[in-house]
Amino acid sequence: MRIGILTSGGDCPGLNAVIRAVVHRATMHYGDEVIGLRDGWRGLIDGEHRKLDLHAVNGIIGRGGTILGSSRVRPELLRDGVRHVLDVAADLGLDAVVPVGGEGTLKAAWLLSEAGLPLVGVPKTIDNDISGTDVTFGFDTAVQVAVEALDRLASTADSHQRVIVVEVMGRHTGWIALHAGMATGADAVVVPERPFDVERLTRWVNRRFAAGKRFAVVVAAEGAKPRPGTMPFETGGRDEYGHERFAGVARQLAVELEGRLGKECRPVILGHVQRGGTPTAHDRVLATRFGRHAVDAVHGGRFGEMTALRGTRIRLLPLARAVERLKTVPRSRYEEAECVL
Repeated sequence: MRIGILTSGGDCPGLNAVIRAVVHRATMHYGDEVIGLRDGWRGLIDGEHRKLDLHAVNGIIGRGGTILGSSRVRPELLRDGVRHVLDVAADLGLDAVVPVGGEGTLKAAWLLSEAGLPLVGVPKTIDNDISGTDVTFGFDTAVQVAVEALDRLASTADSHQRVIVVEVMGRHTGWIALHAGMATGADAVVVPERPFDVERLTRWVNRRFAAGKRFAVVVAAEGAKPRPGTMPFETGGRDEYGHERFAGVARQLAVELEGRLGKECRPVILGHVQRGGTPTAHDRVLATRFGRHAVDAVHGGRFGEMTALRGTRIRLLPLARAVERLKTVPRSRYEEAECVL
C-alpha cells in the first residue's frame, strides 16, 4: 500500500513521534510506502509531498513541532474542493491517508471520508478536547510546561507579595488550567466551562491573604470569561477561519483584581511556549501507539474512524462521533477542585 500522512492545525508535542511510528509500522511490518504531505491539508490540495523512510524519521521521536510542517486551511477550500482533493490523492497513488490533528482537522477528515477518501484519523491537541478519547498526546507536555512556569512564578510572587494571573491555553475547555492549577496548588482557577464571578474571586483571594499568605496565583484558561455584568470585558471578534480571538483574560482580570484587592497584580501569558519543545515520555508513548494502530486500521479497512485511548487500550471510533462535540471539563471535575471559581 501507499499511505500518506499529514499534520494539520496547531503544532503539538508528539507529532513527530506519530510520523515515526506510522513509517516504522507501515514499512517494517507491512512493506508499505509512506509519503508525507507537506503543511497539512495544503499538501493534499497542492500535491506537495516527500518520501518518508526509516532514514527520514531517524531521531525525530523527541523533537517538537512536525517535520512535515502544518497550516490552517479555510474550511470552504476543502468543502468546495473535495473533488480536487480526491483527484490529487488518486494522482499520488494513495491507498489511504492518515491525518493527524485536532477538532478542525478531524472535521475535515470526516467530510473527505464521507466523500470517499480512505483515511484513518489520529487525534492530537494540547487542549485535550477531542471526544471519544480519554486523553490526546500533547496535553501532558503542555501541562508540564505550565506547571514549571507556575512553580517559578509562585516564588517571584511570594518575594514581592503580588497577585499573578497566569493565562494558559484552552480556547473552549479548561483541562490545562485545571490540571496545572491543581498540580501547583494555585489559589484560584477560571475555566471556559464556568463563567467566573469576579466578586466571588476577589473574596476568595482575600481570604487567602487574611489567612496569612503573602501572595496569590490565579490560573486562567485563555477562553475563560466573567459572568455578564460582573466586570468590564473586551472580546476580540473572529479570525478568517472562524476562530474566536481573545483580548487577554489575564490582562483584564489582573487590572480588575488590582483595583478590588488594592494589591499589585501582574498578568503573565504563557502562550505558544506550551506547544513547543520536547514532548514528555507519556506523550511520546501515546503518540507512538496511536501511529501504530492507525496503520493497522488502514490494513483492516477501518476507514472513516480514528484512534482513541479508552482506559489502557487503543480503540477505534467513528470520526462522526469524535467531532460531534468538544470534550469539556465536566462539572464533577471542576467542583472536585475547590480552587475552580
